[in-house]
Amino acid sequence: MNIRHICLEDAEQFTNLLISVDASNMMLYEPGERKTSQDQEEKRIETILLQRNSTIIIAEKANRLIGYLLILGGNSIRTRHSAYIVTGIIEEFRGKGIGAKLFEEAFRWSKENGITRLGMTVLKHNKRAARLYEKLGFEIEGEKVHSLMINNEPVNELYLYKLL
Repeated sequence: MNIRHICLEDAEQFTNLLISVDASNMMLYEPGERKTSQDQEEKRIETILLQRNSTIIIAEKANRLIGYLLILGGNSIRTRHSAYIVTGIIEEFRGKGIGAKLFEEAFRWSKENGITRLGMTVLKHNKRAARLYEKLGFEIEGEKVHSLMINNEPVNELYLYKLL
């Protein structure tokens, strides 16, 4: 398995990866809800790569993208030190240490690029992911009650942070 930063040539596979991860029903988008194209993802990748405090780290196995960690840095002078993380791994590859490897590179890259605070959210009932994030040093900052509706049921999200 290879952990690396995304390039424009990955746009098609990255689009497919996002759709596959959404199918897990543990992400913001419902399975099949995300409407994106290779061109749209290529433009988004290009925009992110132009920002000094944003990147996309991908996990690749046998020339197939199987996971990602998106780092979105703040845009204003007061928030440039801070970044928001979104991460996802295809279901069949979860629990194999890939998430930890993605975060290891995210921590290294963030420190190198002047980011001192990382934030993210996780569905409260996603205990497996929450345990990983806690193990990696993230702390619960708060809970957003009824922040999402999944299968017509309100779901809470935990807000997490880590200082580097």
